[in-house]
Amino acid sequence: MARAHVIETRGLTRRFGDVTAVDALDLTVERGEVVGLLGHNGAGKTTTVRLLNGVLAPSAGSARVLGFDPMHDGVALRRRCGVSTETPSVDERLSGRAGLRFFAEVFDVPPARVERRIDELLAAFDLSAAADQRVGTYSKGMRQRLTLARALLHEPELLFLDEPSSGLDPVAARAVDERIAGLRDAGTTVLLCTHNLAQAQGLCDRVVVLEHGAVVASGAPAALAAELGASIEVRVALRLEAGTDARALLADVVGVETIEAANGEANGLRFAASGDDATAAAVRVLVQAGADVYAVERRQPSLEDVYFALHRGERPAARADAPQGVPA
Repeated sequence: MARAHVIETRGLTRRFGDVTAVDALDLTVERGEVVGLLGHNGAGKTTTVRLLNGVLAPSAGSARVLGFDPMHDGVALRRRCGVSTETPSVDERLSGRAGLRFFAEVFDVPPARVERRIDELLAAFDLSAAADQRVGTYSKGMRQRLTLARALLHEPELLFLDEPSSGLDPVAARAVDERIAGLRDAGTTVLLCTHNLAQAQGLCDRVVVLEHGAVVASGAPAALAAELGASIEVRVALRLEAGTDARALLADVVGVETIEAANGEANGLRFAASGDDATAAAVRVLVQAGADVYAVERRQPSLEDVYFALHRGERPAARADAPQGVPA
């Protein structure tokens, strides 16, 4: 039986004067999915989240979220959603614990459950020691963790997370990823806006790539790589007889391209292959030419390779030395 759509938009559009921030967006998110919304700054990610929460009115099109029309049922909808923004919005005058108590009342958390739930979240986000300190004394990372705790306070069915790891150190960022994975396993639906492509690849069932407010690609990360014809990067550690040109040997192998020495090493070779058959054919040619092959390492294309290829309009090839995120 098909899972219910938690989010469904049809032609959703938002204009600001002459600028179209979200352009005829068709999006579906099913219950229990983690869907990544990717794109450069200004691509329309945050505007989309605001439209889906009823904070902005659409210029055209429609949206249903948890069965609600966000513009007409915004209050009821937001009681069942959690939102964590990239820039934490917190009351610096209150302690972390007092701020969570306030929002527990706003979200109608049962009184008998409030203190235990707050303690659980403070511990989960490593804020217990600072719980009774004013939020004005918190670091950026602590404020980000407090915002995440607040978003989870009422155990929402749907989470909107906008750059949830922004400002976090690697240990805290990993803890957030583990928390999101646990929520997914428990059946919570998550719409994740992020520049961190490694995070998206590790957590998301599907990704939707936006450019100038429009969808340019959508699907599971591995499926997108296959659809775009992304190449496998192959590194070979080998020894050849003096005077043998490995690039010349592989020049006529079907499905092999971009042949070069790996990191400039005479005993290392790197090339892009269209698939496993091309990889095997290349290695076979090298062995038949008398090469001693010590190791063959294959690198599947990552979501980062796909992302940059989409924005360059090129076919992606896996890169071993790619950076971890998209420039802001």
